[in-house]
Amino acid sequence: EENGHQVKRLKRDADEEDAEDQNKKSPKRKIVLLMAYSGKGYHGMQRNVGSSQFKTIEDDLVSALVQSGCIPENHGEDMKKMSFQRCARTDKGVSAAGQIVSLKVRLIDDILEKINSHLPSHIRILGLKRVTGGFNSKNKCDARTYSYMLPTFAFAHKDHDVQEEVYRLDKETLEKVNKLLACYKGTHNFHNFTSQKGPRDPSARRYIMEMYCGEPFVRENIEFAVIKVKGQSFMMHQIRKMIGLVIAIVKGFAAESIIERSWGEEKVDVPKAPGLGLVLERVHFEKYNRRFGNDGLHEPLEWTEEEEKIAVFKEQYIYPTIINTEREEKSMANWLNTLSIHDFNSTVAGIQANNKNSK
Repeated sequence: EENGHQVKRLKRDADEEDAEDQNKKSPKRKIVLLMAYSGKGYHGMQRNVGSSQFKTIEDDLVSALVQSGCIPENHGEDMKKMSFQRCARTDKGVSAAGQIVSLKVRLIDDILEKINSHLPSHIRILGLKRVTGGFNSKNKCDARTYSYMLPTFAFAHKDHDVQEEVYRLDKETLEKVNKLLACYKGTHNFHNFTSQKGPRDPSARRYIMEMYCGEPFVRENIEFAVIKVKGQSFMMHQIRKMIGLVIAIVKGFAAESIIERSWGEEKVDVPKAPGLGLVLERVHFEKYNRRFGNDGLHEPLEWTEEEEKIAVFKEQYIYPTIINTEREEKSMANWLNTLSIHDFNSTVAGIQANNKNSK
């Protein structure tokens, strides 16, 4: 019996030594992972520890990191232990082609293959780079580019009877869309484009570098177009509301002057376009790249070699999900029917006063 115990103890000691050797061989290092995912069916990117009913992308990611042996199990429960930081908190249903997370991991052999083998096919790690010890993907990011894919019938004027599969966007309407989207460029007070921010909250001021709608294309008999927007940072629902307001103007529900008005102090009723078409395209680290990208130790955070993998993932998982969900659930068509309910002419205070008077 004693021998049996001794053998077990020796085996346990040997296992612990093996694990320690493995740790010495693969010490913890600060890295960034380039991620792509289809967000349908998830409650956004950010993990809510202790809330298992709302599944997030990070739940699946952390589980794969633990199973592949990159991080110990207790780091999965307390993400601060691995200095985890995501670059952007994508909302419920939103996809990403170029999300970046920074964290400390053990650099095991074939690390990407091992992590991916524990992830569902609609979440992929496409790249990995070593970064400086103090790197934080959220704070070091100087800009984010999103795209929004939508069926072009969203821009058809409300007074025209439109067959969704037959509608094609004409040149004049596309020019009008781009003229309106360009109004957002620069720094403005976007308090009307998110919830829980007052007009005097300094954090409601945001800087938009570019915003435009590309040439339309046909998929599965429906014409789609992609709007690109690059900004320093965005608030919750901000992009969907920016696009929602432009659609309301182009369709003839609201006057063009509402955009200028929305940056003032009054509360303006801004409709929020569906989340389905929104994709985090890429995140930019220009300042970091200038400082550390060519220091001989670190690579610049650019992903030219991964561009093809990103494009393939979008064609395989992101675009088909947007197109098929649009065809089946008609999220854009149903949302367009709600535009007539919005009151674009009066302020919220005015509406409340009218309600009181009518009572």
